[in-house]
Amino acid sequence: MQSFSAKHFNKKFKTEHIDAEYSLYPLERIEDFPALTESHDFTGMNVTIPYKSAVIPYLSELDETAKEIGAVNVIRFMPDGRSRGYNTDALGFMDSIRPLLRETDRKALILGTGGAAKACHYGLKKLGLEPTYVSRTPKAGQLSYNELQLNEYQVIVNCTPLGMFPETEKFAPIPYEQLTQAQFLFDCIYNPEETVFLRQGRMHGCRTMNGNGMLMGQAKAAWRIWNEE
Repeated sequence: MQSFSAKHFNKKFKTEHIDAEYSLYPLERIEDFPALTESHDFTGMNVTIPYKSAVIPYLSELDETAKEIGAVNVIRFMPDGRSRGYNTDALGFMDSIRPLLRETDRKALILGTGGAAKACHYGLKKLGLEPTYVSRTPKAGQLSYNELQLNEYQVIVNCTPLGMFPETEKFAPIPYEQLTQAQFLFDCIYNPEETVFLRQGRMHGCRTMNGNGMLMGQAKAAWRIWNEE
């Protein structure tokens, strides 16, 4: 996400002759966020894991989608000093998976419970599916990995960083042997293009998709937000 955004937006600035620069600002802790924004004249910002929910208390306001999801991946800084949080992950996710969904896709598993998982949960509900979170430390209404029965679910979405470059050998601990051709596996990770999670799905005949389309979709939506009058 971080390296993609810098390359994507800096290229766009150059192509459209815009005097701006997209830079990366890794934070050791979210408490450093106010000092960062006070020391720079930001127009907009992306927020990535693990701060998509933690950043919310530091913002002036949220748009309705971000408020409902409880996670922010785009911030717009207003001339009057206000900061407004948005969530474009959900839009990018919905636009990405919609073409591969079938009428028989009714129930979904979401691996992870972080900011990306919240956006995907929102998106799945908007698309008419019934999503359930899977967590290593499940709360009420969530499932643990050791109790999964995959035949009950048609869509499985990986919202964990397991398998992301450079630790590409890692994968979510689901019972892959239960997968069938009836299922659709989506991975929010885009690097590598095919994670172990997706490769296992392909080997079992599943529909598969990585997070590249979601990434491009959320970036286009972020651009529109930053350029609103």
